[in-house]
Amino acid sequence: MEFVLALDQGTTSSRAILFDHQGQTQTVAQKEFEQIYPEPGWVEHDPDEIWSTQMGTVSEALSRADVEARQLAAIGITNQRETTIVWDRKTGTPIHNAIVWQDRRTSGLCDDLKDAGHLGLFQEKTGLIIDAYFSGTKLKWILDHVDGARARAEKGDLAFGTVDSWLVWRMTDGQQHITDATNASRTMLYNIHEGRWDPALLDILDIPEAVLPDVCDSSAVYGHTRVGPFDSQVPISGIAGDQQAALFGQMCTTPGLGKNTYGTGAFMLQNTGEKAVTSEHNLLTTIGYQLDGTTYYALEGSIFIAGAVVQWLRDELQIIRDSAQVEALARQVDSNGGVYFVPAFTGLGAPYWDQYARGTIAGLTRGANQGHLARAAIESMAYQVADVIDAMEADSGIETTELRADGGAAANDLLLQFQSDILDIPVVRPQILETTALGAAYLAGLAVDFWDSQAEIQSQWELEQMFTPSMPPDRVDELRAGWSKALARARAWEDSDATTASTSADAGASSSP
Repeated sequence: MEFVLALDQGTTSSRAILFDHQGQTQTVAQKEFEQIYPEPGWVEHDPDEIWSTQMGTVSEALSRADVEARQLAAIGITNQRETTIVWDRKTGTPIHNAIVWQDRRTSGLCDDLKDAGHLGLFQEKTGLIIDAYFSGTKLKWILDHVDGARARAEKGDLAFGTVDSWLVWRMTDGQQHITDATNASRTMLYNIHEGRWDPALLDILDIPEAVLPDVCDSSAVYGHTRVGPFDSQVPISGIAGDQQAALFGQMCTTPGLGKNTYGTGAFMLQNTGEKAVTSEHNLLTTIGYQLDGTTYYALEGSIFIAGAVVQWLRDELQIIRDSAQVEALARQVDSNGGVYFVPAFTGLGAPYWDQYARGTIAGLTRGANQGHLARAAIESMAYQVADVIDAMEADSGIETTELRADGGAAANDLLLQFQSDILDIPVVRPQILETTALGAAYLAGLAVDFWDSQAEIQSQWELEQMFTPSMPPDRVDELRAGWSKALARARAWEDSDATTASTSADAGASSSP
């Protein structure tokens, strides 16, 4: 067996990446899919389109590399994490569109849970805060709003899963209904200390355990392909949520090491080893990965909108034709010109957790132009990461001395240099930016002995470029103060009562959407 295939199912596209034994990328295939916005603050995907685009990328990748399925040692899956799919076990038909992690329709329900005094219980058991971001309230919404869904769920006729579960179910022709510990830890239903679905939390959200998948290690043979573009059965042997996969792909396997992935959102994770560190600064405690029954934890700061702000410039304002042009546009000006962009399109994640913040552009003058807006958009990613790192250092007591960067937006030199400047630490970009997919590949390959050990994998990590700080400290202070002012204007923009009313006209008596 010569290759490992990684399926990278993201928020805006499905990708398939083929890796050789040296961890080198052989080919990449990518297909975007539709973003569905039924109402303000709602974001959905078509699960069948997720499946078709993902299998389409597999066909393209194998064809382009002239590789047959029999040459694949294993398949690894990494995925957008909290996105929620419910389907019929007999037919495999989804009963509703996938509700995407960015979706805010359950903000009202989350407020109700907090008002009922459940915040501490959920954080203690799951490491998460109560927020519409996570899967639990999305699942409840589907069961409450699709005709007959709850009764079918209680009878065991329906299956819930995050996107990894959906893909495994489809590829194994319904033989395996599973997820891994990292994805389970993002549902707001899984006890990360006991390693099981938590009965008390299921009871609070009125979710039947019969709909839930079995939870497995992040590296194990779960089953073999039975359908799709495979001319022989291939073991499916690695699963991790996208950010945890990137943590593993960056080989942040020692406590204290961390990475930031600049994707649609931005996600900072710091390995805390076998100890689950409870955050006092609004970060998440999550499962980093699980190997051979041993759970390794991480602190996480989740930023909802990072690279998506560039997509917004492209798709909505149409000031660039493709995302790669944003850096050149931003370099047309030598500063942000006093312009700050807070991309709170779907609220703010860590460390603010403001469901009712909204996107704000502040500091505009008559002289502001497209270049200033592009620069402000790029800088917004770095400011949010800096705020998360401040919180992470306060929680862990570990000073960040280096930031490992990956994800699509990490190809932007202007972003990484600015990130280094405002953090006053080196920012390191590895040779392979596909660290999310690479992490999934590593997990899959370890399960089938394609790689012998983590030590062998560690030796493959290579530096591409290091960005070092060059900005005067007083300028850094000035810029971060401006960001704080803009942030304050974006916070609590939406009235919670008005939002709940507008999105819950058909809500049941027990919940708001």
